[in-house]
Amino acid sequence: MLFLSIDTSGKFGGITLAEGDANSFRIVASAPIEGGAFSAQLIPTLAVLLRQHGAGPQELGGFVAVSGPGSFTGLRVGLSAVKGLAEVLEKEIATVSLLEALAIASAHPGRIAAALDANRGEVFFGLYEVEGERASKITEELLSHSEFVTAIKKEKPARTISSDSSVIEIAGSAGIEVLSAARPDSTTAARIGLKKLLAGETIGVEELDANYIRRSDAELLHR
Repeated sequence: MLFLSIDTSGKFGGITLAEGDANSFRIVASAPIEGGAFSAQLIPTLAVLLRQHGAGPQELGGFVAVSGPGSFTGLRVGLSAVKGLAEVLEKEIATVSLLEALAIASAHPGRIAAALDANRGEVFFGLYEVEGERASKITEELLSHSEFVTAIKKEKPARTISSDSSVIEIAGSAGIEVLSAARPDSTTAARIGLKKLLAGETIGVEELDANYIRRSDAELLHR
């Protein structure tokens, strides 16, 4: 299966053209795109990747989209592009959470905590049950720094992992060891997303939405 993976969740993003089946996975090509210019760069970059490798849009078997958490504007641009392409080509979409990808990157089975800096003194926190290269979500939340530390001490995950030094420092100051990993990108998402596409763990265009993991207005008012 030939497919596209798109990530516009952060300051920098990327597009990966990959192919694979149940027994193989290969990156055909990958290109970075810069935050602030996602809307201008995404479709032209995608077209160049396909053209350089002699592939047409109709040859794509599906799409993988990083659904968040991350930049509101960036996510909207990327997911809108995926929606448009998937609708025209009548293809399914597999979504990948950055927290899910981080949990899998721990390369450790069992209950894994993944965390990312959400700014504003908050942390995107995810708790997953990991088995091999699959992760089942237990919870994803937006927590204050103190709530994050409390959650780790309460849940006692087998490992805690983050790609943000600020989160690692917060945990370290509370005596919590955090594994450092590179921030997941479109290539990481492609590997995870392929398994979902092949397993039929997909959604249609109308179901695709960003995973912002922000607090509700009610929660904000009562803080």
